[in-house]
Amino acid sequence: MSVDAIQTALIVAAHVLFAVAAALTIVRIVRGPSILDRAVASDVLLTEVLCLLGAEMVIHQHTRTLPVMLIVAAVGVFGSIAVARFVARRDQ
Repeated sequence: MSVDAIQTALIVAAHVLFAVAAALTIVRIVRGPSILDRAVASDVLLTEVLCLLGAEMVIHQHTRTLPVMLIVAAVGVFGSIAVARFVARRDQ
């Protein structure tokens, strides 16, 4: 096998794995059962998006999507903080 064929096979395998992981995460977001399960699943989905963007940067050898990755990470952190505050207030 040539190097190009191996690279293409690895890229396809990575896309399939990311797609399966995203689908399973979306199922967990929809099914719940609690808000904390949904919050953790949304954090996992954002992490998968970050990994996918990072993989795309490595494959195409550029850093143009780095600002997008930083924004996605910030949204994930602020979302987790908001959910934690909501749950803390609800428990009191």
